[in-house]
Amino acid sequence: MKTTIYYFTGTGNSLAAAKKVAETLGDTEIVSIAAFRDTTGKIYPDTDRVGIACPVYFSGLPAMVASFAERLDLTAADYVFSIVTHGGGGGSAALRQLDGILGERTGKGLDAGFGVHMPGNYILMYGSPAGEKRDRLLATADAELARIAGQIRDGKRTKLPRAPLTHLIRAVMYPRFLSRIHGDERIFTVSEECTSCGICARVCPAENIEMVDGRPVWNHRCELCCGCIHLCPVEAIQAGKATEGRQRYRNPSVGIAELERRP
Repeated sequence: MKTTIYYFTGTGNSLAAAKKVAETLGDTEIVSIAAFRDTTGKIYPDTDRVGIACPVYFSGLPAMVASFAERLDLTAADYVFSIVTHGGGGGSAALRQLDGILGERTGKGLDAGFGVHMPGNYILMYGSPAGEKRDRLLATADAELARIAGQIRDGKRTKLPRAPLTHLIRAVMYPRFLSRIHGDERIFTVSEECTSCGICARVCPAENIEMVDGRPVWNHRCELCCGCIHLCPVEAIQAGKATEGRQRYRNPSVGIAELERRP
């Protein structure tokens, strides 16, 4: 059975998850959700099995993923699954949000949904784990993804997990996150260490950054994936004083070239 996995990622976790699952499934196309940002109309996958891989933001979906899901027509799909990556929780609420969007739009929700704990990267609030802690998280995530891939391959249908606390967090914090998402970039700054390499502009899934006179400028379409901060090779980008000195992160299974936008 041929599979399409749509993914959204900032620092590589969700792309790494999609790649890991694709290894087991075989005959899988991995497609960036960001590629549909400037398109309109319905999206019709031409495969029987369809997956969505994305991170969890405040117990909900990234704004771009929610908009994408509203346009996705899955009436021809036999099996629909989602894998959400998170730094410590919120997966159940995000999966139920996605299931609700898909069910409302097409009458077909998720056949299976999975949450995977991976190194957190929301540098506006905390530094990412490093060293042995990071390696342990990734090893555990790989083992979990292998198990998940087997269930998807076998067409197993699962009940979406319930976690009342994460649903409460989503109800309280997620709307505030969405209301501020395109404005919080105003706190982003770039220091004199900037080398004008342009990586920040090329990896931004929202195409929100342009290089002006060799320096990045943000254009108010930010998804707060924080990829520009994490992936700057000289750590020239900050979000106020809070991010100075905080640990950066990129999933080691995903190279910078895989995160850059394709023409």
